[in-house]
Amino acid sequence: MNLASLAFKSSWNRKSSVFLTLFTIAISVMLLLSIERVRQEAKSSFANTISGTDLIVGARTGDIQLLLSSVFRIGHANNAVQWQSYEYIKQQRGVAWTIPISLGDSHKGYAVLGTDSSYFTHFRYGKKQMLAFEHGRAFHNGREVVLGSDVAKKLNYHLGEQIVISHGMGNTSFHHHDDNPMTIVGILKPTGTPVDRTVHVPLIAIDEMHGSGHNASPRMIGKAINKPSNEAVHSHDEHKHEDHHSHDDHEHDDHEHDDYSHGEHSHGEHGHKTHQPVESEPGDLIGEPKQITAFLMGFDSPLYTLQVRRNINQYKGEPLLAIMPGVTLRELWGMLDIVEKILLLFSIVVVIISLLGMLTTLLATLNQRRRELAILRSVGARPWHIFSLLTSEAVIITLLGCLLGTTLFFVAILLAQPVLQAQFGISLSLSMLSSYEVMLLGAIMLAGTVMGLFPALRAYYYSLSDGMSIKI
Repeated sequence: MNLASLAFKSSWNRKSSVFLTLFTIAISVMLLLSIERVRQEAKSSFANTISGTDLIVGARTGDIQLLLSSVFRIGHANNAVQWQSYEYIKQQRGVAWTIPISLGDSHKGYAVLGTDSSYFTHFRYGKKQMLAFEHGRAFHNGREVVLGSDVAKKLNYHLGEQIVISHGMGNTSFHHHDDNPMTIVGILKPTGTPVDRTVHVPLIAIDEMHGSGHNASPRMIGKAINKPSNEAVHSHDEHKHEDHHSHDDHEHDDHEHDDYSHGEHSHGEHGHKTHQPVESEPGDLIGEPKQITAFLMGFDSPLYTLQVRRNINQYKGEPLLAIMPGVTLRELWGMLDIVEKILLLFSIVVVIISLLGMLTTLLATLNQRRRELAILRSVGARPWHIFSLLTSEAVIITLLGCLLGTTLFFVAILLAQPVLQAQFGISLSLSMLSSYEVMLLGAIMLAGTVMGLFPALRAYYYSLSDGMSIKI
């Protein structure tokens, strides 16, 4: 009988304590791999939020604040960029494209972003991936809206429905642009970025909603080619009637109106609605805005980036700031480096504690096994056989713990994928272990082997001193 088989049978004879130790190691391995996978994927998702953009330009503020407000929709820009400044800068030499961005409104807690058609043409995320539509198309005029995938999924919106934008950010707003309902014409595919949680509207819609009197301009509306179906008309008319009575009953209670949205309840009343395309005539998407929140820039050559950035930062028309998103992302992640180290340290401590538990179990049972070791000596086992046996047991327990922990890790990733994607925008890949993760498992195996040397050495000396007899 070889040592591996003997070690397995000896461990099975003490299966209760061995299984407890094995399970402890498995949990620690699962925790270490999970934290590392989430850390790596979060870092990757964070860095891939925007790509292919050379500069982000906004009112002069901090680099990180501008990045968070314009890309991640976190915080608010203190000042805006004058439209004349944007028009002047976009005409500079070497500028390939620009994307204007106007923020400040919301719909049921989701950020509303005003832009033009260049957003769907030039915006990139991940490894320079373009935005793609799961249903519908980009907006053609100022009465149309495009939703991120999370917005459509969480609010159960479909093409052809109408929504109302609210002024200000957050879940509760006291000013709704009821006179400018927007028709949903497109729903984007998931990206794992803040785009999924954004409502996209034309710049002219933002301009008209905040203009004097909030009256819709003829150039903004556009002419519909196809009339909506009877089902949609019935749904819209029914809600107009309900909203009229609701307004009469609650005209002094604005917050009751926060969830107002045209066609919102039609799902339950008319059954499941399919994503039918909405056709319309193109209209003006920009209008005459006075200011925007920020704008993105791409250049024909990287040589222009630093030159234009310097010119923008020295622009005399108004105080502006131009940042390179890649550099600022690394700077922002560097600020979170201490959090990464704490998570890694926490995982390592858990693994060490589990291995120390294995060591404690082996040492605690060693004195009870002296008779077993003496019997092995009586049948011809040498002291180095005893040493190898105890070491093999530690290796087997550690190996099985790593295998079980890796299995639990993949199960945890499978269960956590939808939650992390929906709540935090972190897309976890159910892929094979990376070289770094395999290296972590190798380090755990090495540590487990080292831990097994201590009881093995002690058993070695026991076998020398006990010889053919055993002292009870």
